[in-house]
Amino acid sequence: MEIVDENFVPFEFRDADLVGLTAFTANVTRAYEISSLYREKGVPTVLGGIHASMMPEEASRYADAAVVGEAESVWTQVISDFESGKLKEVYKGNLLDLESMPKPRRDLFHPGYMFGSVQTSRGCPMNCELLGHSVQWLRLRKRPVEDVLDELESIPQKRVFFVDDNIIGFGKQDEERTIALFKGMIERRISKEWFCQASINFAGNEEVLEYAAKSGCRMVFLGLEAESTSALEDVNKKLNLRLGVSSYDDAFRRINRHGIAVLGAFIYGMDSDTYEKLQARTDYILKSGIDVMQVTYLTPLPGTRLFNKLKDEQRLRYVNFPSDWVHYDMTEVTHKPQSMTPTELAEAMNECTRRLYNSGTIRKKFFKTWRSTKNFTTAMWAYTSNMNYRKVAFGTRETAHT
Repeated sequence: MEIVDENFVPFEFRDADLVGLTAFTANVTRAYEISSLYREKGVPTVLGGIHASMMPEEASRYADAAVVGEAESVWTQVISDFESGKLKEVYKGNLLDLESMPKPRRDLFHPGYMFGSVQTSRGCPMNCELLGHSVQWLRLRKRPVEDVLDELESIPQKRVFFVDDNIIGFGKQDEERTIALFKGMIERRISKEWFCQASINFAGNEEVLEYAAKSGCRMVFLGLEAESTSALEDVNKKLNLRLGVSSYDDAFRRINRHGIAVLGAFIYGMDSDTYEKLQARTDYILKSGIDVMQVTYLTPLPGTRLFNKLKDEQRLRYVNFPSDWVHYDMTEVTHKPQSMTPTELAEAMNECTRRLYNSGTIRKKFFKTWRSTKNFTTAMWAYTSNMNYRKVAFGTRETAHT
């Protein structure tokens, strides 16, 4: 068994018995291309990942089999059917009990990654407009803490990304489990620097913040989306609406006090957005306690209510699928907003990114992070992250057409 990773190794045809591919929406056409090359030579292919799970009929046209959902639950059957020459077009996985979740084969991974990754839970019950992929994945399931700690000890990288949608979970019991995880890392002397994704309530429990910092947390990704109530209502961001945007700055200060940087993610192009509102959103990001700035276009992804809504309203700009999936990478205007033309949105985004990612702003954010966290390493994490977002922003500017 071998993993061919195009992040490091240019593709070249290799002899194989069976080829498995995984893809997001924006790179699924590349997966289809590779799959076609192998199928032409009589090698069967299996395609999984979030896009195949949302678009199984499409995926099964470009691969011998498509796997929907959590592949571990059906992979044994896939292999059995392959060996008997009876692959089905679609396999539907079930929600797994994560107590028996198989360990990843890290020996197969390319050694060039700076960050290792680990998953402590699956699912998110928040069901927001833009990421609520499917009702079946709304149920949150958690791995035993000891299993996660065992896996962390097997990761060779010094730096780790917790890939959970929300590391802290939802409710007191989940918070206690998260604290137990962080305490376990300390007790086992698992010396890692790490970052994670969470909701704004990450800042609500001082014990969570204390043990996150002591176990090596350097940065937390918060899906803030917007600073205005109208924009949050556009995407059904219920938790942020309930807590109120007035709580943002207090949350940033609480997180910073523990030496942790805040990566604030914002979306541009909601239906209530205007040029003036996007400038105000940019002003807020610049003046707030956010350390790392991520701004992306509102992007309707298949399987979401947002995609279905905009498709029904004939507001999608690119509909020649599958070739047009390449546009859905959050760096292009892919729909027609209600309050702006696509051209106006793209021009406003270009202007805002120039303000956010100029050298002077990034330097100011670096010193702000160093001052508020009192941690030079954390400040360097934030600086490096902002420089990476600068490369993305300045490398993908587009001029949209009405």
